[in-house]
Amino acid sequence: MTTLRMASDLAAVMVPIGYVGAAIAAIFAIVAAVAIVRGAGGLAGGAVGLWIVGTLMSFAASFAREWTPLIVACGSLVAMLVIGSVVRAIVNAAGAGRTDRTVEVALPKAVPASKASTAPVSKPALTKTGPSTATIAVVR
Repeated sequence: MTTLRMASDLAAVMVPIGYVGAAIAAIFAIVAAVAIVRGAGGLAGGAVGLWIVGTLMSFAASFAREWTPLIVACGSLVAMLVIGSVVRAIVNAAGAGRTDRTVEVALPKAVPASKASTAPVSKPALTKTGPSTATIAVVR
């Protein structure tokens, strides 16, 4: 059976662990938000994985009926995921720093000239056969 003195001593150790865990969870929630904005799925997954560790540490404060660290840890992830997703949507909608020719410029550099095939490439052409139908013919 636990005495009041022993419970008080354990609470004196567990509550600071809970606050440190909440701080760690908040830091990794911010890292997850930045990773979402940048489009780095692996980094976002790793950050959320480490957020779980911090949240489990913040759960230790519940031993002393102190729920603030756990609420802060969970709230930080929810807030950062929402903020990261909204900023990512805004950046994608604005097309910041991107041109339509990005793929066209990168493709020729992706395949070296020595590895490229010299065979002629067939191009599909759209030919109209009637008033309401269209067929695709291959031009060589």
